[in-house]
Amino acid sequence: MSQTENLFSQRTAITLVIANMVGTGVFTSLGFQLLDIQHAGIILLLWLIGGIVALCGALCYAELGAALPRSGGEYSFLSRIYHPAAGFISGWVSVTVGFSAPTAAAAITAATYLRSVFPDLAVVPTSIALVAAIGAVHFGSRSGSSAFQQTFTAIKIVLILAFMALAWVQVGTLQTLEWVPQLSDLGLMGSGGFAVALIYVNYAYTGWNAATYLSGEVRDPTRNLPRILIIGTAAVTALYLALHVTFLSVAPMEAMAGKVEIGYVVADYAFGSTGAALIGGMLGILLVSTVSAMLLAGPRALQVMGQDIAPLKVLARTTASGVPAIAVAVQIALTLLLIITSSFEQIIVFSGALLALNSLLTVIGALVLRWREPNLPRPFVMPWFPLPMIVYSVIILWTLIYLVGERPVEGLMALALIVVGGLVYWVTQLGKEPR
Repeated sequence: MSQTENLFSQRTAITLVIANMVGTGVFTSLGFQLLDIQHAGIILLLWLIGGIVALCGALCYAELGAALPRSGGEYSFLSRIYHPAAGFISGWVSVTVGFSAPTAAAAITAATYLRSVFPDLAVVPTSIALVAAIGAVHFGSRSGSSAFQQTFTAIKIVLILAFMALAWVQVGTLQTLEWVPQLSDLGLMGSGGFAVALIYVNYAYTGWNAATYLSGEVRDPTRNLPRILIIGTAAVTALYLALHVTFLSVAPMEAMAGKVEIGYVVADYAFGSTGAALIGGMLGILLVSTVSAMLLAGPRALQVMGQDIAPLKVLARTTASGVPAIAVAVQIALTLLLIITSSFEQIIVFSGALLALNSLLTVIGALVLRWREPNLPRPFVMPWFPLPMIVYSVIILWTLIYLVGERPVEGLMALALIVVGGLVYWVTQLGKEPR
């Protein structure tokens, strides 16, 4: 097998983006949003804005990824654009929070849903077994990882589409809703409730940048990466809008407000209690794809950090087929630790803010790189520059400022994690000759 044939295809990378994005967020966020916003049109507008923000970010990342086609995601981008310390802290955040915490959350959520079909299942052991089994797949060849990822992402999409179709057919009476906001309703967009809801939405869209973590392992990345990011993000935006039209049409807002198990609630109204249990099992199966995608992308940031930083070089070791096995093992170990201790519950609160900050610095970095290296070949140039960068930056900065003001404890926790990352980087540089 040639080196080119051993690389990930464009299709695999698109499924990776979709699988990373469609996780627990879209099936849990609506309940929190309905506590402050009881208007179907504003809810859909909220998810449309989230999709536009993600697409704007994807356009910026597409320019960077095509110009700097190296695996590692924000770690590689920020190291090149700003300073290796910025890249290291970014990688530190991605590994400790960006992948491990959501992977643990997805595994536990999957196990919880599966228990609706098999009541005797214990959540923590099932979560551990799920992560270990999927991790074992990614220890093998890239072709095996690709086949597994494509298969379970296809299953995920089919199950979601089937759920929506059956819900529309089975529900007795659709909810009476206002889908077009009136001018008086648009005042909700400036409210604190809208800002909080947008934080949840942005978290649900997290993962649109997943393909940049293995740019160096994708066939012809300068040509394919922009397509991968844009197609994957646009597909998920359409899917999210369709899901929320279904949720709001099938179940009353009052029944969903404040609830985490939105899938259960909607399925109960559409299919009854027995059907709701089966839908729970379906949701558990589709989250296998999410766990897989995160265990596939996350170790690539560790691998590239190992290539650049001598004390961490063990993380760069690969198998004969090019798989960073030690990095995969570390990612699995961190995820299992969070599952066993359940500490991910606190981490997940501020992980969205940290990941948003990571992406914000990277999106702004597209402008910085143009200024610092104007002659760098750019196979893909973001359209409508600088509009995508401005839209993404303004909205993300607004939500971050609001979050820090309203949740100072989480803000301090995020700052502490960044400081620890800086200290770890400083330790790795001790005794190193300055360049």
